[in-house]
Amino acid sequence: MSGASTRPPAAPTPEPTPGAATPPATRLGRRSWTWLIASLVTIVVLAAASFIPLPYAILGPGPVINTLGNAQDGKPLVTITGREQFPTSGALDFTTVSVRGGPSYPVNVFDLIGAKIDGDQQIVDEATVFPPNSSSEDIKAENAAQMAGSEQNAIAVALRRLGYTVPEKVYIAQVPKGSPAEGKLVAGDQVVEAAGQQVAGSDALRALITRAKPGEPFTLVVDRSGVRKTVTTTPTSIDGRTAIGVLLGVRFTFPFQVAINAGDVGGPSAGMMFALAVYDKLTPGALTGGKTIAGTGSISPGGTVGAIGGIDHKLVGAAASGADYFLAPAGNCSEVVGHVPDNIKRVVKVSTFSDALTAVQAIAAGTADTLPTCG
Repeated sequence: MSGASTRPPAAPTPEPTPGAATPPATRLGRRSWTWLIASLVTIVVLAAASFIPLPYAILGPGPVINTLGNAQDGKPLVTITGREQFPTSGALDFTTVSVRGGPSYPVNVFDLIGAKIDGDQQIVDEATVFPPNSSSEDIKAENAAQMAGSEQNAIAVALRRLGYTVPEKVYIAQVPKGSPAEGKLVAGDQVVEAAGQQVAGSDALRALITRAKPGEPFTLVVDRSGVRKTVTTTPTSIDGRTAIGVLLGVRFTFPFQVAINAGDVGGPSAGMMFALAVYDKLTPGALTGGKTIAGTGSISPGGTVGAIGGIDHKLVGAAASGADYFLAPAGNCSEVVGHVPDNIKRVVKVSTFSDALTAVQAIAAGTADTLPTCG
């Protein structure tokens, strides 16, 4: 037939060969489905767990920074302008504690598991590290204020030890939310009198506050933007100490410019090591004798070295960074015992800047075995 297309006949469907095995069905059995569902549920649960913040904080050894060298940003940690700065050697390391948890860095179950495995990390209740109801901004502001005060105190202590006159004025640095001073004192108030006495400095003011009785009126005279105001607060007891619920700051008048650049590190615990670094850079020769000395401790304008937190973690960090000696506040000695790494030759107990300076000089001279220890 013209124009018609032709198709070949369809091939016949082959018949199964008698006795041949039938191919298995491509479907999952009940057991396989159970395992698949269980695996999917596990994955979902684990994924969810990674996003659930837990009310814990994880503490561990943090960065160790040589105060005679550069900060984490690569810039000199101590800079002096207007006076000769002498070259030095060795290291005066300030130690830190790494902290995970709180509003900025919440931890999850995997973080806790990792901390349990790592013997140098410690899990604590979040509330013991971060004040309740504090935002990340509140915590950063408080840490920054403490560090700024620590730097200024350190400079003042070192310069006074070198014979310079350093006048000071005490002011209110911060009034935390919910404190008994909230609504009465404000940041920036300069404290002129306390309990009827002139305030000569922050150490004198703290002594007056310490002698006050919790629950009884405590009167301050402050200069607020040029106007004097009388303010009555009600002290409370915090950890056995009387407090009026503020962070104090000090404004010093320095005879020349000294700047301390701590980078992103916050808190007050590097003060003693900062003071040693400033002193070293303003005096001829290497204060350390070329040795590596680490330490920690806050410093008051009067030169008192205060206890700090996390000293066991700081000892681990110091040992890992190669420090041979460690300067520890006397108030932390009970926490030092049993936590000294093997390669730390001596942990020296210090109570004042004078103690710390004497200790570094003895270490440089090779007479460290005469120094007091924790233990």
